[in-house]
Amino acid sequence: MMELLSTPEFWLALFTLTTLEIVLGVDNLVFISIAVSKLPPERRPAARKFGLALACITRILLLLTLTWLARLSTPLFALWGNDLSVRDLILIGGGLFLLVKGTMEIHDSVEGGEDGEATGRAPVAFGMVIAQIAVIDIVFSLDSVITAVGLVNQIPVMVAAIVVAVAVMILAADPVGEFIDKHPTIKMLALSFLILVGMALIADGLGFHIPRGYLYFAMAFSAGVEALNMLARARRARRAAARDA
Repeated sequence: MMELLSTPEFWLALFTLTTLEIVLGVDNLVFISIAVSKLPPERRPAARKFGLALACITRILLLLTLTWLARLSTPLFALWGNDLSVRDLILIGGGLFLLVKGTMEIHDSVEGGEDGEATGRAPVAFGMVIAQIAVIDIVFSLDSVITAVGLVNQIPVMVAAIVVAVAVMILAADPVGEFIDKHPTIKMLALSFLILVGMALIADGLGFHIPRGYLYFAMAFSAGVEALNMLARARRARRAAARDA
């Protein structure tokens, strides 16, 4: 192990894979922020951290079962000329889950009360939120772990990259979640992002790969436009306050 730590190849692989894990974990972080928004504000930080810790454990367990993971790609049956495996069915199921979740959240945001929650709706239980996070963690973990295995063949490097990436996301979870909660338009963009990811997962499951870079660029561009709108609104508010003074 000490010989491995002393090689520059280890640190280069760790940096590359950690960066990739953080990028691939953006959609997971967004989903967790949306999922915990139904909880009382004082319970949201704990739910975010618990959800990310659960994602870390899920990915490490998948890494330790590489033989089983390889079997997931074995075709089970054909549909519309495409061979579908267990992995494909998991991706399709996860994509459908994101589509339903994103659509319901958008409906609640548009049709709900002033705080964006549907009126008369019972509070969401902590366990229910964690269960949703656990389900989607499995889907996102497949994508992340398969990518990691394709880049690096050393399990210690992959485990270290996952732990470091999750630690970074835990530090960023509360600021990102609070920012999404405070800005309804950003939350709508995040929900749209989840729907895009859901469609990409379904396409992947059916054999049509959509590079995540396209999705990230579209959302980054939309977020940039919204940032300019927020700056413009803040400037108008300052001018209005100056006139009133």
